[in-house]
Amino acid sequence: MQLFDLTGRTALVTGSSMGIGLALARGMAAAGARIVLNARDGARLDEAAEALRSTGATVDTLPFDVTDADAVRTAVDGYAGSTPIDILVNNAGMQHRAPLEDFPVEAFDRLMRTNVNSAFYVGQAVARHMISRGRGRIINIASVQSALARPGIAPYTASKGAITNLTKGMATDWARHGLNCNAIAPGYFDTPLNAALVADPEFSAWLEKRTPAGRWGRVEELVGACIFLASDASSFVNGHTLFVDGGITASL
Repeated sequence: MQLFDLTGRTALVTGSSMGIGLALARGMAAAGARIVLNARDGARLDEAAEALRSTGATVDTLPFDVTDADAVRTAVDGYAGSTPIDILVNNAGMQHRAPLEDFPVEAFDRLMRTNVNSAFYVGQAVARHMISRGRGRIINIASVQSALARPGIAPYTASKGAITNLTKGMATDWARHGLNCNAIAPGYFDTPLNAALVADPEFSAWLEKRTPAGRWGRVEELVGACIFLASDASSFVNGHTLFVDGGITASL
């Protein structure tokens, strides 16, 4: 299917040394893309890169802190100066759980910098190069919490709501320059970020009843949505958030 072919394209995925980011990188590599992995932990990043290369993928690493605007710009400009970035997946994120009335201010600030500021910093730095070429794909990782809330994660919910609207803003400003800016909103997936919930039998039982599909999602089930939004198959899709959640946002 030529519409979904990513051969000859380069995809930067932030926060891609494990979890959803690594799964999306692996999937785009299988579709033909050159992959640029990003994380702060250089050792973990190298380990992920070697694992991908063992499958035959072409992989580069670009270690930088997504919450540091200057570091982002330096890294992106340095890489994109020689290898154009065709696809950006803003995946870096974190979680912090606490009752809202007791939520530490420093944890709130750190969460916003990681989940929201990073998408702006990296998105802007990459978009400047895409705009000059008249094409590009930006995919932001939102969440089922872009639309729903649960106790103890109000700031995370706010951050993912911001990602959904930032995606609309990116499309509104950049579609005229040939960029497609969309988001994927995962439901509850078995990832390191959700390890505590996965290990909680009571929560898992609640989730299985609450989700029409009746189970946790597998990170590989996000790959199809990512390839769609990264490829020519989505050429007239812009500003959209695609929920991949087993039906949880469709059902009361």
